[in-house]
Amino acid sequence: MSYGVYIHIPFCKKKCQYCDFPSWEGKEDLMSAYTQAIVKEIEAQEPFLAKAGPASSVFIGGGTPTVIPITQLERIIDAVRENIPLDPEAEFTVEANPGTVTLEHMTALYTMGVTRLSIGAQTFENDILERIGRIHTAQDIKDAVRWARAAGFTNVSMDLMYGLPGQTMKNLVDSIGSAMDLAVTHISVYGLQVEDGTPLKAKIEAGEITLPTDEETEAMYDYVVNNLPPYGFARYEISNFARDGFESRHNLGYWSDKPYIGFGAAAHSYWGGRRTENLRTPEEYIASIERGESPALPEEPSTPEIQMAEFCFLELRTVRGIDREQFEKRFGCTVESVYQKVIDDLKSKELLTSDEKYIRLTPKGMKLGNVAFRAFLL
Repeated sequence: MSYGVYIHIPFCKKKCQYCDFPSWEGKEDLMSAYTQAIVKEIEAQEPFLAKAGPASSVFIGGGTPTVIPITQLERIIDAVRENIPLDPEAEFTVEANPGTVTLEHMTALYTMGVTRLSIGAQTFENDILERIGRIHTAQDIKDAVRWARAAGFTNVSMDLMYGLPGQTMKNLVDSIGSAMDLAVTHISVYGLQVEDGTPLKAKIEAGEITLPTDEETEAMYDYVVNNLPPYGFARYEISNFARDGFESRHNLGYWSDKPYIGFGAAAHSYWGGRRTENLRTPEEYIASIERGESPALPEEPSTPEIQMAEFCFLELRTVRGIDREQFEKRFGCTVESVYQKVIDDLKSKELLTSDEKYIRLTPKGMKLGNVAFRAFLL
């Protein structure tokens, strides 16, 4: 059975202004205990995963995985290799913040068997980086990619954002040009989401920060969608573009109903149709592991209707769309038998199209994805 492994590192040198992910700054004193807890949690799952077969992907994300000492990251990676069977061609990704890496860091990761780096650039405009609370500069991004190449990495992904405070179309165009100059193999481009409880939202409400208009943000989206393909980056998911053969296998697993197991604070797992989440804070997580208890929270009951909806709106994120055959194999009925009215309605709005094998979003549907996703929540 093909499955993925996710490991969450919840520490950051500085929390970004827009971030509502489970990550924290100023908790360096917990890093050693947290590493030990992760190792123990992985070791506890060894008998189960030995029977499950080889994992097809491993993803260490955060937070900022590269903010913890490299020796601790090595302990976690060693625990993965010693306790989890991996496919010989398994994709092994680590997220890297340009402000927390060196050539030595990159070389160590490559030597440990990491095959893919995901670099959080966001933009190459220094004033915007400072405005959103990033700790790196444009030069740091360029250095990080250069060091990754020098270390031996051939699979380097980069995250960019649009709709950022003070960002103009020229800023976005220049950032994409800079990414192209660095010859990355994969690009994720996300529109800024202003989340409740973040410093960014408070500053916007106080009038301290202004965002691009809806029209400007839409134009930025259109530029990304229309101009990355000519550079050789095919769109394979709403926010993700890759050169041929460099699609993220781990993330494709999320969007294709593949099981995965998560380790660490706030990590999610999806196995046998059940979704669970670990205790959210590092302190709660460490204490649970030290007591010899499972860190997984009691799962919320799921229903076939919820599982069908999740299957549909996750697969709809991909350019391929909903696989009719897989839906029927998974649920024992056709997708039309459940969602015919929804499909017809979205087609009438030009958000959906279909053929004999797949039901997919149109270009307009990709832009208005949340409208389509909500429609499947019957």
